[in-house]
Amino acid sequence: MTGMLMIAAVTAVMISCKKDAPAPALSITPQQSAVVFKADGGNATFAVTTHQSTWNVTASTGQTWCTVAKTATGFTVSATANTAFTAPAPATVTVTAAGAAAIVIEVTQSGVTGFTETGVTGVSFEMVAVAGGTFTMGAADDDPDAYTPEKPAHEVTLSDFYIGRFEVTQALWLAVTGSWPGTAPSSGYGLGDNYPAYNVSWNNIQTFITTLNQQTGKNYRLPTEAEWEYAARGGAQSGGYRYSGSNTVGGVAWYSSNSIGKLHEVGTKASNKLGIFDMSGNVWEWCSDWYSSSYYTSVAQTNPTGPVNGSNRVRRGGSWGSLARYCRVSFRSDDSPGNSDSYLGFRLARSSN
Repeated sequence: MTGMLMIAAVTAVMISCKKDAPAPALSITPQQSAVVFKADGGNATFAVTTHQSTWNVTASTGQTWCTVAKTATGFTVSATANTAFTAPAPATVTVTAAGAAAIVIEVTQSGVTGFTETGVTGVSFEMVAVAGGTFTMGAADDDPDAYTPEKPAHEVTLSDFYIGRFEVTQALWLAVTGSWPGTAPSSGYGLGDNYPAYNVSWNNIQTFITTLNQQTGKNYRLPTEAEWEYAARGGAQSGGYRYSGSNTVGGVAWYSSNSIGKLHEVGTKASNKLGIFDMSGNVWEWCSDWYSSSYYTSVAQTNPTGPVNGSNRVRRGGSWGSLARYCRVSFRSDDSPGNSDSYLGFRLARSSN
């Protein structure tokens, strides 16, 4: 019994002699190695703990969008607003103290991702920022589903622009214009606030856009055919898909085989890489360009706007009544600018400046 007590006593002494591990010579709170800012900028504040009487913090040179300033208890990292559609080069913030390992924080910021338009009474809508770039427009010569007007595939370079996340809805149309230009939507094809506006001609849409711009003070328009295809492909994030966001049409499109003969509410299928919905199927979407079946050439183009004249306007994307072949991102079609039907709708675009 006495031996057991002695063992217990020795154990207690050993435990009491244990010391806490020494605090690190330099630490920050919160403990993180990266800071991510949104495009509108902001601040991130850190507290510093050190054994030293002095310490220092610096931001990498050359990245003027990122600055750092000491505070009474630590430091603040700040990012100015980024108005570009692309992210700036990353910056680093380094905290140092004598005799301690340096702490390095990587600081990144996103480019403009879009905005929500609130200038229409009672209805808002989302615009997605599409960073410009160079892409291959049209279809490859060996694509078995491609038609002659989709060829030759050619290089196109575009500037930054915005495009609607969704097709223009019936709610937005009525909020802007107050009425339908001809045949109103019906329950037979699709009726409700979140259904696409349809039975609207290219000419009708020009009147809608004029009124919308008066209400918002902005310059909305239809996308060019090149902008439409670039956005449908996912812009710089393109995955090379046949349809907008997938090689499986049913996952991203309401088309002839799954639509049960009518439109569906916007955004009920998967989006593409840019978070844009229904660029394959649901309704054909008007573009600003005149149509020509022989417009494509192998010559590279920058911000093309189509032929200077014509009789029909471009429509893209296929609809609820289309075969999968017509929902491909490269497929081209056209219609009279005065025509309206249950398969015709549109989405908005806007230049970046």
